Amino acid sequence: MSGTTGQGRRSQAERDAITVEIGYALVSATVVAVAVIGVVVAGPVIAFSLSEGTERVLLVVGGTLAAVAFFVRLATVLWRFSTREQTRRGQTRRGQGISGRTRGGQTLGVPSQPSQPGRTSPDS
Repeated sequence: MSGTTGQGRRSQAERDAITVEIGYALVSATVVAVAVIGVVVAGPVIAFSLSEGTERVLLVVGGTLAAVAFFVRLATVLWRFSTREQTRRGQTRRGQGISGRTRGGQTLGVPSQPSQPGRTSPDS
């Protein structure tokens, strides 16, 4: 947990975003694993009349590949989120949080939040 030192507490919105991202990672990893099982095991079993031994080998290979695909997808989604979140938190902490407002294709250097809670920005 040394990576969280000095970052302060997470807001409810950040905790919700993490929860949603974990749910998305689990669901998408499950879909990938089911697709691998379908391609490696179900496809050949349906398309060809295979012996029982061959079906068993396909099941073991398909299960192993599905497990690997599940964990690779899960780690990839969570790694990307973590990297994106650290970058965002670093920019906000240094006061570099920029809103998505543009003028003539150029991003304006306007802070994304007012400097004091409960107050509006002068240009709002």
